[in-house]
Amino acid sequence: MKTILTAGTFDILHASHIQLLERAKILGDRLIVMCSTDDFNAKKHKEALQPYAERKLILEALRCVDKVVPEASWEDKAKYIKAFNVSTFVMGDNWLGKFDALKDAFPELEIFYFPRGKISSTHLRDKIKNL
Repeated sequence: MKTILTAGTFDILHASHIQLLERAKILGDRLIVMCSTDDFNAKKHKEALQPYAERKLILEALRCVDKVVPEASWEDKAKYIKAFNVSTFVMGDNWLGKFDALKDAFPELEIFYFPRGKISSTHLRDKIKNL
């Protein structure tokens, strides 16, 4: 079984999120999504509009997502790669190169950085503010 892992806040779920998740799922048999916890977001100086439990519920409802796990620290990526025998790690290309060091610990790991979609949570927040 080929397991794919991705991560994010997934605050305002939008088409670009869906496209990334669907593309990730195509790469393997199982897609695990790490969703940033509220505490982790606070450490990154981010604030989600929806609490972790609601973001997790929404992600779990997507047919392309097989499992959602909490991301409480940067180190959780390595923890879940090991725990779930992940073969591929996927992120948007705004993170290009930021997680390449994972290959030092997991030489067999494939890492893909997909192009960002046209929509972003930041873009949607700005539109909402201007209403």
